Amino acid sequence: MSVDRVRRMSREKVIPLVQRLMEADTATEAEMDDILDALQRCLACPHISDYIFWSSAPDLMAEKVVDRAMAYKAIAL
Repeated sequence: MSVDRVRRMSREKVIPLVQRLMEADTATEAEMDDILDALQRCLACPHISDYIFWSSAPDLMAEKVVDRAMAYKAIAL
């Protein structure tokens, strides 16, 4: 996945990637890392991995993870 392509991804394209990570549907750990890196660049949310892997909500869906990450705003210092 190229960085330029990732930066232009829509919500609809990001959701399946998050779903793959949530279901551990990757061939290798390296592929999982690549997807996670791409999501962090695309969404500009440093907490995306926490939302995917460490959420306390048992019924959390990929759509909600993406919406939460897209709503993230960095604090201006």
